[in-house]
Amino acid sequence: MTAGDPAPAWPRRGLPTALDLPAGEIQIWAIPLDPPAERVAALARTLTPDEEARAARFRFDVHRRRYVVGRGVLRELLGAYLRVPPAALRFDYRKRGKPDLAAPWRGSGLAFNLSNSEDLALAGFVAGGDLGVDVEFLKEMPDLAEIATRFFSAAEVAALAGVPAERKKEAFFNCWTRKEAYLKAVGVGLAAPLDSFAVTLAPGEAPRMLTLQGDRERAAGWFFRHLEPRPQYLGAVAIERPMPAGSAEPRVVAWTYEPGASLDASTPAG
Repeated sequence: MTAGDPAPAWPRRGLPTALDLPAGEIQIWAIPLDPPAERVAALARTLTPDEEARAARFRFDVHRRRYVVGRGVLRELLGAYLRVPPAALRFDYRKRGKPDLAAPWRGSGLAFNLSNSEDLALAGFVAGGDLGVDVEFLKEMPDLAEIATRFFSAAEVAALAGVPAERKKEAFFNCWTRKEAYLKAVGVGLAAPLDSFAVTLAPGEAPRMLTLQGDRERAAGWFFRHLEPRPQYLGAVAIERPMPAGSAEPRVVAWTYEPGASLDASTPAG
């Protein structure tokens, strides 16, 4: 848990016919990627031919299944927000591959982002603005110091060096997920230098951007939220603040998606 940032409980929630997304609220769904085979087959039937072709290019069944489930549930959720059949949705793609809703839903104002790691995905939704979401499984990282030195900013490397050994992995992934969430929000992915901006990373420290290309004022224009969707996973959501300084922060609400679970469970994440 991050200081001043109550950890959401991620209650199980099924999918209602329609979902509402109030202004100023970010909704995050944790999506297990290992459902029964019949569920995978049902989700596969909602994909478009180009998505089916991409799924077929995965060499291993486990990676194909994770793609199909993540993409299929994303369609289900988008369909509930937009009140349209999931299979009807179409996407446009930016230069670096970030998907957006295509016509006739392009003007809906609904923004989304999807991330996956191992058997879990996170999908984030907001009305207006670009957001980025990242999730990572806390795998062992014997070379994390070398990776940090290669990719992190000098300030981040120094901060990581000051973290006790037993918390370094957590700190590393705090940094990595916040960086990825920002890069996904702006739609450039890892094409941008990871050391061109700095974020907090120490366990217990509030998630925020410290500098953006050397500019603290620009960095302060970004909102971050630390996420712990299940044991051994860390995540982050990032969105640029469109509101004046000092105004209310976005409200983050989180669920774990589970077909057949209660439809009305909700937990504010802050």
